[in-house]
Amino acid sequence: MAARRVSSLLSRSFTSASSFSKGRSSSVSRGIGKYSTAAAAVEDPITPPVIVGHTKLLINGQFVDAASGKTFPTLDPRTGDVIAHVAEGDAEDVNRAVAAARKAFDEGPWPKMTAYERSRVLFRFADLIEKQNDELAALETWDNGKPFEQSAKIEVPMFARFFRYYAGYADKIHGLTVPADGPYHVQTLHEPIGVAGQIIPWNFPLLMFAWKVAPALACGNTIVLKTAEQTPLSALYVAHLLHEAGLPPGALNIVSGFGPTVGAPIASHMDIDKVAFTGSTATGKIVLELAAKSNLKTVTLELGGKSPFIVCEDADVDKAVEMAHLALFFNQGQCCCAGSRTFVHERVYDEFVEKAKARAEKRVVGDPFKGGTEQGPQIDSDQFEKILKYIDYGIKGGATLETGGEQFGSKGYYIKPTVFSNVKDDMQIAKDEIFGPVQMVLKYKELDEVIKRANNTRYGLAAGVFTQNIDTANTLTRALRVGTVWINCFDVFDATIPIGGYKMSGIGREKGIYGLQNYLQVKAVVTPLKNPAWL
Repeated sequence: MAARRVSSLLSRSFTSASSFSKGRSSSVSRGIGKYSTAAAAVEDPITPPVIVGHTKLLINGQFVDAASGKTFPTLDPRTGDVIAHVAEGDAEDVNRAVAAARKAFDEGPWPKMTAYERSRVLFRFADLIEKQNDELAALETWDNGKPFEQSAKIEVPMFARFFRYYAGYADKIHGLTVPADGPYHVQTLHEPIGVAGQIIPWNFPLLMFAWKVAPALACGNTIVLKTAEQTPLSALYVAHLLHEAGLPPGALNIVSGFGPTVGAPIASHMDIDKVAFTGSTATGKIVLELAAKSNLKTVTLELGGKSPFIVCEDADVDKAVEMAHLALFFNQGQCCCAGSRTFVHERVYDEFVEKAKARAEKRVVGDPFKGGTEQGPQIDSDQFEKILKYIDYGIKGGATLETGGEQFGSKGYYIKPTVFSNVKDDMQIAKDEIFGPVQMVLKYKELDEVIKRANNTRYGLAAGVFTQNIDTANTLTRALRVGTVWINCFDVFDATIPIGGYKMSGIGREKGIYGLQNYLQVKAVVTPLKNPAWL
């Protein structure tokens, strides 16, 4: 149900956050004009109804200061103001966390518990998450900038769903009895891999935590996790609840900090048995290299994308426009699988462009805590400037800027929903992952042509297809070199559905039963049989 709600909630205005009290103010000098963004202008940012209670590192079941005593600020993307100062870990803290995780795995109770006991801890945790739904959603929105209703009605419930899903699998992990060519009893054991290093991104802090932590714990592993430096708060909050649910000390350790000083030590640590990373392809290459140069630990990577969204000539244009809008603008465009190359058949191209422009101009940008807001700010100044730079590349490269293309307001990291038409495959905006609210509409004529063009990318994470013809859908589904194809829908995320990429979009799959494989290793056990009654 949570997955189905994504499309329905994000295709209409948000309405549930209007009761929050108001706090700091800022002015809006631009972006009023023709945009519906004026309806949710950020003149007076709303005070989030949550208190930041956890800002230290989590090591061996205790919240502690960094060994260096350093802290770093986490910022409110609505204003650029400091929310809190968070303990800044480094290699020494990673070593402390790994030592705790190693002891917890080798000597502690977590992997030695029955699988049923582990599942009960995870189920209790999911119950606690549901009780703290709104507080957790407010913290996520405050630190990340996504609309509160998206956090409260989609992401926090989905977070609890992921933990329940893997809690249910904890006591259903087992090997096989295998026949052999001779008098032997052969069995396979599916064993926890050991200490898992996990590095999560800033665009979906809670969900990425769930994708990695839930299957790892269900399998009996222990964890050292690095939060994104932009969004450390929600992971620390839920870690507190996880220990309240009964997780023993050392099973989960969290070191907040930066890539070179925390991420690299995790990826290269000789006593970490596996590393999982979600983020950019460039950083993923570094993680893979560090893992190989250290102890050749196994690696799961969920990386970037430049996903095609293909609108066929038989499509209902109004519905296609709305779905393509969701595919690109969801989560401020900060989604690895965003449908960022919108291929539209020439027969309906002009109509689609006009309606896509109109839909973008109706999109409500503003304070994510305010009712009616569809789009909040980008995550930080770096991402904000990167998006504006790519918009400039599009203009200078010859694409037609239909709407948007500039900052909304004068404070915070808001960008007007942007639509380009007449985009060509060789333009930089059509090749690189922008990770922002910038829709590119490309024209095509033939099915074989769009297949070749859609596949002509270094990425292969996802694709969308909009057609009423089942034969066309089947042709595209098998021809597109991507890990996920959504037919007449997009962004359907569910605990049961695996996600992962072809080519430079990653290695391995997360979610679903496939997510368990990342945290298990297979051992064959062979025993001779004397005078067996049967073989």
